[in-house]
Amino acid sequence: MKQFSIFLLLLITSLSFAQVKNDSKLTIDQIMQGEDFVGYLPTDVSWTNDSSHINFSWNPDNDTIRSTYQVNINSKQIEKTSFNALKARDNDGGFSKDYSLKVYQKSGDLFLLNMKNKTTKRLTSTNAYESNPQFSGDEKSILYELNSNLYQWKIADGTLKQLTDFKSGIERQDSEPNALDQLLMDDQLEQINILKKRKNKRDAKSYRSEQMQLDKLKPVYLGDKSVYGISVTPDLNYVVYNLYVTPKDKRTIVPDYVTESSYTTDLKARSNVGSSQYTYESWILNLETGTYYQINTDDIEGIKDKPEFLKDYAENANEYEDTYEDEREVSINNLSFSEDGKAVVNIVSADNKDRWIMSVDLSNGNLKLIDRQHDDAWIGGPGIGWFSAVDIGWIDTDHIWFKSEKTGYSHLYSANVNSGKIKALTQGTFEIQEVSLSKDHKTFFITSNEVSPHEQHFYHLSTKGGNLKQITSQVGGYEVTVSPDEKSLAIRYSFTNKPWELYVMPNKAGAKMTKLTTSTTKAFESYNWIDSKIINFTARDGAEVPATLYKPAEANKNGAAVIFVHGAGYLQNVHRWWPSYFREYMFHNILVDNGYTVLAIDFRASAGYGRDWRTAIYRHMGGKDLNDQIDGAQYLVDNHNIDKDRLGIYGGSYGGFITMMAMFNSPDTFKSGAALRSVTDWAHYNHGYTSPILNTPVEDPKAYKQSSPLYFAEGLKGHLLMLHGMIDTNVHFQDVVRLSQRLIELKKENWELAVFPLEGHGFKEGSSWSDEYRRIYKLFETTLKK
Repeated sequence: MKQFSIFLLLLITSLSFAQVKNDSKLTIDQIMQGEDFVGYLPTDVSWTNDSSHINFSWNPDNDTIRSTYQVNINSKQIEKTSFNALKARDNDGGFSKDYSLKVYQKSGDLFLLNMKNKTTKRLTSTNAYESNPQFSGDEKSILYELNSNLYQWKIADGTLKQLTDFKSGIERQDSEPNALDQLLMDDQLEQINILKKRKNKRDAKSYRSEQMQLDKLKPVYLGDKSVYGISVTPDLNYVVYNLYVTPKDKRTIVPDYVTESSYTTDLKARSNVGSSQYTYESWILNLETGTYYQINTDDIEGIKDKPEFLKDYAENANEYEDTYEDEREVSINNLSFSEDGKAVVNIVSADNKDRWIMSVDLSNGNLKLIDRQHDDAWIGGPGIGWFSAVDIGWIDTDHIWFKSEKTGYSHLYSANVNSGKIKALTQGTFEIQEVSLSKDHKTFFITSNEVSPHEQHFYHLSTKGGNLKQITSQVGGYEVTVSPDEKSLAIRYSFTNKPWELYVMPNKAGAKMTKLTTSTTKAFESYNWIDSKIINFTARDGAEVPATLYKPAEANKNGAAVIFVHGAGYLQNVHRWWPSYFREYMFHNILVDNGYTVLAIDFRASAGYGRDWRTAIYRHMGGKDLNDQIDGAQYLVDNHNIDKDRLGIYGGSYGGFITMMAMFNSPDTFKSGAALRSVTDWAHYNHGYTSPILNTPVEDPKAYKQSSPLYFAEGLKGHLLMLHGMIDTNVHFQDVVRLSQRLIELKKENWELAVFPLEGHGFKEGSSWSDEYRRIYKLFETTLKK
C-alpha cells in the first residue's frame, strides 16, 4: 500500500507538470539540455608559439567530451588535434628576453624549447614533480621548484644546484648538561682513563669528518608553518618566500547519500565566516650569507586603525579608541621584480579595509609606501582584489603600474618607485577591467566598458598615458587573446542573442574581424531569440538602476511579470553579450511566449558599475539590493501595465537569497517566488566572500541579523518554492533545511522544498535543470495567471 501511495504521488506530480500549458515553440526539457541544445561554444583559447594557429576547446559533433581543435589563421582551416599531437605539445612557460627559448613543465618534468629550430630538449625525467620553471636574470640558468625548494640548472654545463633548503619542524640541538651533570661527567672522565681515551678518539674522528665535508646549504627551519610563493631576484642574490599556518577550524559535514558504493559518504566542506583563518608571513633569504629575516609590516601607515563600523558597538563614544593596541593581520602577495632587482609587493589587511603597494628593501626587509588604498566598506574592483586577480607590474626599472578605485572606478595608474609620484593613466565613469603590457613595455592592452557599462571593448593605451584607442567596434562582448607576436587577436565574441564564437583580427583599429567557427545547433537556430532591451528605472533613492526588459507582443501580454535576480551579488547580467545565465535567458523567452513580462536587474552589488554600486550592500545585504527589486516591480506596474497582484520573483544563490528576502520582507509585492540554492543565514556562509561585506558575526552581529532571511521568515504570505542540491559544498543544503524547520515552527503552509540528491551548487544534469524549471514555471502559471 505504501509503495502504491508513493507511485500515485509521483504520477500526480508528473501529470501536474504535463497539464501546465506552454504556448512557446520551445520546451523546458529542450532548453535545459544546455550545450546539447545551444551547441558547444569555443572555449580555452590560446595561440601557438609562432602565432600561426589558434588552439581552442570545441565539440561540434556532440561527442562524449570536448576536444582540442586548431585553426590556421591564414587558410581558416580547422582541424581536430590528435592525441599524439596533444601529448607532444608544449605548455605555458617562461620565455627568454628575445623569445628564442622557452622553458616549460609538463607532467612534472622540465623541457627547453628552441623557438628558432623548434627542437625540444627534455631536461628532467623523474618521478618527482618539478614546477614553475623560469630563466634567471642573466638567462644562463633555469630556475625551478621541487618539493617546495628552489633549484638552479645551468644551461651551459647542465650542473644542478639547490638554492634553498626549507624544512619543517625545528633544528635539532644537543641539550647542554646542567652544572651537576657536568661536574659528574668531568669527574668520571678524570677517574676512568679508558672512557677519556675513547672520548678523545671520537672527538678527533668527528672533527676530521667535519673538515672533509664539502660546503652544504644551510637549512631554514619553518617550525609548524608551510612555505609557498617562492621567488628569486634576477641576480640570484635573494629569495623571497611566504609562510602560512593552517587554521584549526570546524568544517561543515555535507552527506552524499547517492553514491556508487551505495554507502552515504561525508564530503569535505568549508568552515563558516568568522572562523579561524590562515595567517601569513613573508621572509627574505640572502643566498650569499644564508641569513633570513621577515618583511616587517608593523610600521605600515594605518596598520593599527580600527574599522569604522566598530564605533556602533562602543559603550562610550567619548572614550572610544580608533586604533588597536596591536597591528592588524595582513597578507603580502603579488611580489614583482624589476630587471635590475627592485621589488614591489601588494599588501592587504585581513579585515579587507586597506591595501598598500610598497617597495621592499631586500637587504633588510624594510618597506616604503608607494600607494595606500582605504575603503570603510571593503577593498575590491577589477584588478584590485576580492574575487579579482590583482594587476600590478613594472613598466621600466623606475615605474610600476597598478589599479585603484580612488575615483570610484577601477582605473590604471603609474608610480615612480623612487620619488613616489603617482600618475593617473585613465579616468572617467567607467572601469578598466583587464590589463596586460606589450613586450616592448610601450603599450597597455586593455579591456574596458568605456563605451557603455553594457559593452566591453579592446583598447590600446600608451604607457605614458593619453587617450584610449579602441580596437574593436561591433556592439557586444569581447574576450581577447593577443598572439605572441602581438600582431593578431584571437577573439571570443558574442551578442545578446548570439552565443560566443571564435574570431580573428589584426591587432589594430578598424581592422576586419573574421569569424572562424559556427557552433550553434540547427534546433537553436530555428528559434527567433529575443534581442532584449536595456532600460533604466529610478529607484526610491534616486539611483538609475539598469535592467534587461523582455516584453511580449501586446496581443499576447497576460498582465503578469517575473523578476529574475542574478547570483553572486558581484556579477553583471545586464549587458550586450551572450549571458552566463544562458539557460535563464532561454527560459525568459518561454515566459515571454506565454505572455509574461520579464525584468532582470543589475541591482546594487552588481559588477561593472564602480565602487559605490559594489559597496552599496555593505553591512546590509537585502537592503538596497532588495529595494531595487521592489522598485523594479513598481516600474513594471507604472510603465508596462502589469497587475500589481501578479508579480513573481526568482533567482539562484545570491538571487535565491534576495528572493527569500523579497517574499519575507515585501510580501505584498510578490505573490510567488522560487529560491534556488539560497543562502538563508550569512553566518553559515564562507569567510572570503562574506566577511568583506558583513564583517564577522562576532564583531558585527547587527549586519548578519538584518541580512539573513532566517530572521524574517514570519513575514511569508505568498507562495515560496525552494530548490536545493543536497551535495552543495558552496551554499550548504543545511541552509534550506534550517529555514524549513523555521517555517514549520511558524506554521507556514504555502511553501515547498524540492531536493536534488546528485547536484551541488551548479547543477550538472539536464534532468535536474529540467525538473527545477518545470517546477518554477508551474509555480508562476498557477499563482500569477488569472
